[in-house]
Amino acid sequence: MDHVKPGAGRNGGGGSGLISGGVKIGISMPTKDLLRWNCDGDQMKYELEAAGFYVDLQYANNDVNTQISQLENMINAGCLILIIAPIESSSLLDVLEMAEAKNVTVISYDRLIMDSPYVDYYVTFDDYMAGAMQGEYIVNSLNLDNYPGPFNMEISAGDPADNKAFFYYSGAMDVLRPYIDSGKLVVVSGQWDFDSVSTQMWSTEQAQSRAENILAAFYSDGTQVDAWLCSNDSTALGVINAIDSFYSSSLYYPVITGQDCNYANVKLMLEGKQAMSVFKDTRTLASQTVRMAVQIANGEVVDVNDDVTYNNGKKVVPSYLCAPVFADSYNYEEILIDSGYYTYDQLH
Repeated sequence: MDHVKPGAGRNGGGGSGLISGGVKIGISMPTKDLLRWNCDGDQMKYELEAAGFYVDLQYANNDVNTQISQLENMINAGCLILIIAPIESSSLLDVLEMAEAKNVTVISYDRLIMDSPYVDYYVTFDDYMAGAMQGEYIVNSLNLDNYPGPFNMEISAGDPADNKAFFYYSGAMDVLRPYIDSGKLVVVSGQWDFDSVSTQMWSTEQAQSRAENILAAFYSDGTQVDAWLCSNDSTALGVINAIDSFYSSSLYYPVITGQDCNYANVKLMLEGKQAMSVFKDTRTLASQTVRMAVQIANGEVVDVNDDVTYNNGKKVVPSYLCAPVFADSYNYEEILIDSGYYTYDQLH
């Protein structure tokens, strides 16, 4: 599927020659606290500058007002394309109207900006597939198709303000729900609907606090938790911290899923505390975003591969979905080291 926004390539017409000279692109990343956002921002800046663009890369320290101010400055400074990974997308409605008034093209990066008609493109990984991978990993690890169980499971999902969180949750639960319905999987806390298991801002601290409460209330009698579905690595880290605290040097860890292959979590995988993490090679995502920015600047058709899935409440946003994989202690060298994402020495 190919798309071109009316008015795209506003500094020139179509054609194959890159018209990047003088074109400013703003990149708004949410925080430097997670390695992946640093890698994403640096990768896009490097590739865009190599293509001849002027790039304004900013990190907002997970503060909504800071992100708004940075975006306003980018627009006023003449950026013609904005690449935005939103902290809390509903707060960006006014600044997106400002961007539209200045004829700025907006690419929503790995988090969909909701409730605005002024989002032109979305670039992400296949979020539903990522969640399904987590669910399938639990099914295979517990051998649910061959053992009667029951096995006990808890769930820590993501930020309800981030629409990706529901896709992750849905993908995993579509795999796991039949086993819950049959009684092979038991959510002992009874907390398994999305609202009950969500984690504001993907907070490690909030995930840890909730996990501590669940363990104290439902597992203090010696009941064993066999799997803990965590939508990403920051929530997984909170759950692992809670288990470490609750069991005092636990030698047993449930099958704990994650996502992003953050450095600390990969180390935890090698220690046997986290079972897996979905790996979304953000170099692929960043490079795809750069390709789309070049197409926009040139007034060319913009490649997308999904015209159906991502409705932000105001429009179905044309999207490009990259395919994730997963890493665990068995394949991490191939997935993470051989690909150059980490060095062997970093992880050992």
